[in-house]
Amino acid sequence: MRRALIITGVLVLLIGLAWPWLSRLPLGRLPGDIVIVRPGFRLYFPITTLIIVSVIVTVLLHIFRR
Repeated sequence: MRRALIITGVLVLLIGLAWPWLSRLPLGRLPGDIVIVRPGFRLYFPITTLIIVSVIVTVLLHIFRR
């Protein structure tokens, strides 16, 4: 458990440091992401982005567990 928390903390730190470059990626603005904008209301549901991120994380976990 301790090792998992340390790895998670390091990953969050690395993502935070790389955020200026990561924010330039088109993730979150892909076709299939749902955006509803009305006066006083905005709903954003990035379904396509969530699916892509999930597949990438699953593949990476599968590779590193072997």
